[in-house]
Amino acid sequence: MSQKEYRAEEGISRSELFKIARSPLHFKYSMENPVDSESLAFGRALHKYVLEKDDFFNDFIVLPEINKRTKAGKEEYERYQVEAFEHEKELVSRDDMSVIIAMYDAVMANPLAKQLLAGDHEKDFFWTDDMTGERCKCRPDCLTEYDGLKYIVDYKSTDSCEDGHFERSCRKYGYKFQAGMYTEGVFQNTFEQYGFAFIAQEKKAPYAVRVYFCSPEFVAQGYDQFRELIGIYHSCKETGNWYGYEGPMNIATELMEEDL
Repeated sequence: MSQKEYRAEEGISRSELFKIARSPLHFKYSMENPVDSESLAFGRALHKYVLEKDDFFNDFIVLPEINKRTKAGKEEYERYQVEAFEHEKELVSRDDMSVIIAMYDAVMANPLAKQLLAGDHEKDFFWTDDMTGERCKCRPDCLTEYDGLKYIVDYKSTDSCEDGHFERSCRKYGYKFQAGMYTEGVFQNTFEQYGFAFIAQEKKAPYAVRVYFCSPEFVAQGYDQFRELIGIYHSCKETGNWYGYEGPMNIATELMEEDL
């Protein structure tokens, strides 16, 4: 299943559901007003090359050097845009492609990361949550075995792999929640218990790589977050009340002296 087909399938994904952690109002707005950015496009191309290198050019077109300040350059760029649209592909600049190749080489030069990525990539899982009846989906980067155990492996690009930095990213971007939701989704489809590991890679040279194995407590806490967010999602759908920061009862926040 392609990424486009996966996104079109019924079910709420990890990236969508995590927006409810900010507020149901923000979730609802993001679903009704989807946005894209250069960083998101770069991330999609990077993941595709690292995880499915042989299939990369079925989804992406690498642009040649084009001077878009000239009339001829603008016309050439427009032709590539039309080609990409007609073939349902995305455009990648030469500079971005050079970085992507360098990052791929760096992650494959890490023996542990290379071993963890030598599994089944981008498999689709769909399930109906038993408690809420909500349809869910996930698409793990890789399912593999390491040291006799089964693992879900997720590849992340990050600003830094220094001590404490990626851990802060886990809190900010809901990576713990992701580990809980993905292990639940894979279990509901395979009835097998999987551990969870992250491969983090810095986005600037020398593109350092660091592997993190998640503790069972980390994954269990992520599952608790999944239960909380899927419950809020279900309740908001049932009531039609997509509330903001003030909560479902629309109660004002009181500032205490120690807050000021």
